[in-house]
Amino acid sequence: MKLNVNLPGHGYPIYIERGSLAAAGQRIPAHRHTCIVTDDGIPAKWVNTVKDALPGSFVVTIPHGEGSKNLAAMQQVLEQMAEAGMTRKDAVVAVGGGVCGDLAGFCAAVYMRGIDFYNIPTTVLSQVDSSVGGKTAVDLGSLKNIIGAFWQPKAVIIDPDVLSTLDDRQIAAGLAEALKMGLILDPGLVDLFEQDPLPVDEIIARSVDLKRMIVEEDEKEQGRRALLNFGHTVGHAMEGAWGLDAWLHGECVAAGMDFMLEDDTLRARVAGLKQKLGLPEIPVPETDVLMDYIRHDKKTGDAHITIVTVAEAGNGQLSRVPFDEVRRRIEARKQAAAGEHTEAAHE
Repeated sequence: MKLNVNLPGHGYPIYIERGSLAAAGQRIPAHRHTCIVTDDGIPAKWVNTVKDALPGSFVVTIPHGEGSKNLAAMQQVLEQMAEAGMTRKDAVVAVGGGVCGDLAGFCAAVYMRGIDFYNIPTTVLSQVDSSVGGKTAVDLGSLKNIIGAFWQPKAVIIDPDVLSTLDDRQIAAGLAEALKMGLILDPGLVDLFEQDPLPVDEIIARSVDLKRMIVEEDEKEQGRRALLNFGHTVGHAMEGAWGLDAWLHGECVAAGMDFMLEDDTLRARVAGLKQKLGLPEIPVPETDVLMDYIRHDKKTGDAHITIVTVAEAGNGQLSRVPFDEVRRRIEARKQAAAGEHTEAAHE
């Protein structure tokens, strides 16, 4: 399958096909220096497959995990690019999950004021979401994605075969982002999660197509693209509060969605789907701690923040609310969860 992201002046293709990793040389011009950015958690066979397809390429490997998405790792990559004599005609290729994609894309955006970038996502989360759309960034301490740029890739190559080396936890965390996509945009995608076995390839393709459509409509997140932040306001805060590597990003997003669901029946359905996927129940930190992170959220301004709420599957809504409304939601869900646990203990 081939999808096209049509943007003024810089559209690009998305290839979704099993076995496409070995064909990377057909999608990425190989007559130049290419810096492949990966991490030490990516199986060597996937990295070597891409390297073999791109003669003259070299590999920069960072430690795996969110802790590597920082200015120090960025400097490491940029220094090796400079030492290799890369020019404006050369390219950066990410082979990995969202951390690699964000870091590599940001390096491509700033090196010599911008060079070509290609994204080859190897996790469910990066395949269904972060590889498409041009958001690149690094963290500053525990503040997520606070330094970054919009830098669209020249192409995205999605090979579902690479998911065979992922553990169940990583797959579940990635599917949480696909579930998020369905809840805000497509009830039919949510329905796919009810099937057994899960149609993972169809979920990936449908999620990517939704992401493509919303990026075309709102490339720089001036409007509807902000819907994609569903679950992220509280989720990012939980991620920061517990430490960036304590829980996976998709796990925190799944937990964060609960605070923004407006209907108890839908909340129960989503809880059942999260349980089916094997997503963990993350303890909610102190409200004051969460609110401190939320106040530093890049979507804030003055005493308000834009949140995404869902009352029915497929119909996400954007609202500009005061911080006190977010605090109220956190406290309400904490109280409700405490009551649910008490009820369960008496059964």
